[in-house]
Amino acid sequence: MAIKTRKKVKFRQKLINKYRLVVLNEDTFEEKLSFKLTRLNVFIFGTFFSVLLIVGTIYLIAFTSLREYIPGYSSTKLKREATQLVYKVDSLNQVLEVNNLYIQKVKALLTGEIKEVQFDKDSVLSALKLNKDSMNFEPSDIDLEFRQDVESADRFSIFSEATKNANIVFFSPVKGIVTDGYSNKNKHFAIDIAVKKGTPVKSVADGTIIFAEWTIETGYVAIVEHSNGFISVYKHNTALHKQQGDMVKSGEVIASAGDMGELSTGPHLHFELWNEGYPVNPVNYIDFE
Repeated sequence: MAIKTRKKVKFRQKLINKYRLVVLNEDTFEEKLSFKLTRLNVFIFGTFFSVLLIVGTIYLIAFTSLREYIPGYSSTKLKREATQLVYKVDSLNQVLEVNNLYIQKVKALLTGEIKEVQFDKDSVLSALKLNKDSMNFEPSDIDLEFRQDVESADRFSIFSEATKNANIVFFSPVKGIVTDGYSNKNKHFAIDIAVKKGTPVKSVADGTIIFAEWTIETGYVAIVEHSNGFISVYKHNTALHKQQGDMVKSGEVIASAGDMGELSTGPHLHFELWNEGYPVNPVNYIDFE
């Protein structure tokens, strides 16, 4: 035990023994610099410098463009181009599937796999032998209740408010909770309204459908041109019920809300309102509550 204790003391003494590092002028032997060091200080300083060097190297590789010059790392430009190519390939695959389906149907029609069915509608009606005296045309209670609901329900609820501006009456396209408002600072020239998937999306005013297509980022998009330079935009829809060139009336259903597109974060309607080529805050024209 005494030998071990003696060895520990010697090792500790070696660590704290002081040494002097001197820098001399070779010609005159004049002392320029001198440092008092111990083995412990040298070990601590070397460890700290090694850790700092490793952290700095990792930072330069991970967060700067220098990593592009290291073999095995791809450039940011190549990644961006690869991502765009993936999107294009996905779109082309969808177009190819649609074209293949169309070709299969045309081929089936030309080869006679799909045959025309002919029948005599007069003979079908005569076979029914309808007797109008024995038929009851009175609506049932369920039918009467349904008719009353349909007749009482208009395109808009009696509680929905319309805003008249520039000789145009605007109605809300949907009813829901506004989750993200209009912001010029954030370049969000629209409002996002949270709704259930499949909620009918209505035209805010009379107009013409000038765009009705599907996009990768915003799903099914419908754009309606109104009078007095107004244009309304409806994005992230799951389906479109109108085509480009169709005339629509106020409150007419043009799409079904959904969660389509890469920029969508959940079922909602992204609604924009433009006037004379400039975005305007829809809240100033329409009551969404």
